This record gives sequence, structure tokens and C-alpha cells, in this order.
Amino acid sequence: MSVAEEVLHKPVTMDDVLAAADRIRTLARKTPVGSSHLFNEACGTSTFFKCENLQRGGSFKIRGALNFLMSLSEEERARGIVTFSSGNHAQAVAIAAAHLGVPATIVMPTDAPKAKLESTRAYGPAIIFHDRQRENREEIARKIAVDSGAVVLPSYDHPWIIAGQGTAALELFQEKPDIDAIVTPLGGGGLLSGTIVVARALRPEMRVFGAEPAIANDWYLSLERGERTAIPPPATIADGLRTVIPGKLTFPIVQTRTERVVLVSEEEIKSSVRFLLTRMKLVVEPSGAVAAAAVLYEKLPPEIRSAGVILSGGNIDLKALAEICAEGG
Repeated sequence: MSVAEEVLHKPVTMDDVLAAADRIRTLARKTPVGSSHLFNEACGTSTFFKCENLQRGGSFKIRGALNFLMSLSEEERARGIVTFSSGNHAQAVAIAAAHLGVPATIVMPTDAPKAKLESTRAYGPAIIFHDRQRENREEIARKIAVDSGAVVLPSYDHPWIIAGQGTAALELFQEKPDIDAIVTPLGGGGLLSGTIVVARALRPEMRVFGAEPAIANDWYLSLERGERTAIPPPATIADGLRTVIPGKLTFPIVQTRTERVVLVSEEEIKSSVRFLLTRMKLVVEPSGAVAAAAVLYEKLPPEIRSAGVILSGGNIDLKALAEICAEGG
């Protein structure tokens, strides 16, 4: 059994997040926290943006990927890793693996955004393509691991990943300790789970929300029904949030501490991308703009006067960005 497998059932603690913060500081950036008078005026909430779109690799994913790789033994790193992702996690793993000299194989969908695919490929991993409508990416990755001896690096469902992602919220809380609430996008749940670990330790009264596209509502349905609920592969523009079922490890963490999962429409996501670009000069991909859309379109309880929002990524094709901007007139 690998070291990564041994810790699978251990709860993630604040000490794990602090240890991750210390490990990853050589490569991961401490991203800025910004605000916008125009945004606050539009939604009536004092909002502070943790700009992970400016993170190395263009998303928060480098935090968990690097923490995972640095937590492996030297022998395991020598055997290499295999992972699966539609883009941001793939790019983060490629960067972290290249930094540490770890052989990497990445299973990516055939419809992965071109910008994310090319950025991932630039760091030299082996890339295996799959059809997300007909093939199971995790099964492909696990078969590769069995055949090659590589360690499977999950995209969200692992304590080391959750602890690494929690470092984004840790930095936000250190800079803005008095906000009423925090909102993160919800795909696999690693970012929100790590945020919850930090909130529970530093601000027990903090109100925590997840945000996801209305047409990719596996978390909303799962929390409503009290059990992990699968949906068909969603066609949301937020390509990083196209998970079909919450994670086995992340679901119970989110379930016990999240006040609510709020839903945003495709047009609200696009409008938020345009607002962030034209009013705040921030390039944010649709997945990264989902939490901002939740605040901008007043999905939070009205008594919340201040909120932290994690802009989780900024990797978007220029063509897709141009089309979103053109739709706004």
C-alpha cells in the first residue's frame, strides 16, 4: 500500500493545511486579494476576491497537486504519477511534476479546452485522451497505474489535495479575517472542503457557501437528498465544474458544514466573466467566475454584508472569451 493510500481515511485537519502551506511555498504563489467598488455597488455586498486566476498555472489547482507530490516518498515519485483532468488540474500536475522531476501521465477528455490542453502539453507529460461521454477516466488512470506502477493522483478526492486547496482560504482569512461569509465554486469539492477545514479552525461562525451551475447541480441535488447523487454529463460552459457526482471524501465534509449550495445560470456565469474582465480587468474562466456570479446576482442571504470569493481560475480560450464578450453586446 502506498503512502497516499494509507492516509485516505484520515480526517483533514488545520495542521494538515498549515503543513501544506509550508510545503508548497517554493512554487505556489500567494495570490492577491482584490475588491471593486463597482462590483460592491452592483450587488450590495462588500466583496473580496482571492485571485487564483493569477496563480501559477492559472488556477488554485497547483496547491493540491504540489502538496500531493511533495507528500509522496522518493521511491513513489520515481515510479511516476497518473492523473485525470479536463484542464486546470492537468496543467497543475504537469507543472508540479516538471518542477520535481516526476514522470507524469495525464488522462484528458477529447473535448478539453485547447488553451488548457496546450498549456499542459508544454510541460512534457504523457497525455492519454478519452471520450467523457462513453469512457470512465478514473478507470483508465487506474489501469495505467496497475500496468506501470505509477501512483494515482486524484483531482480532488484525497486528504493531501484537500489540505493543499485549503491554503487559498487560509491566505484569504489571514488578509480579511472579518468577512461574514466565503463562497467557492463546486466541482469535485476539494476547494470547498479545504475551505471548510480552515473556516472551522479559524472562524467557527463563518458562513460557508458553494456555488455551481444550475445545469451541473450534482452537489445541490446530493445535499438536498442527503446522499451522493449522480447526474448525466452536464453541458455547462464552466468546463472545470462538469463533475457528475460529489467525491466520496469531499461530500461528508461539505455536507456537515456548508450552509447552502447556490445555483447560477449559464447567462449569469457569462455576465460575470464579462463584468470581471471589463470592470475589474481580470481574466477569469467561467468555472472561476461561478462564485462571483453567486454574489453578483444576489444568491446569498440578504443579511450577509461582506463575502470572500475565490476566483478559482483564469484559463480560457481566447475564442471562447471573445464569444462571451460578443454576447454582451
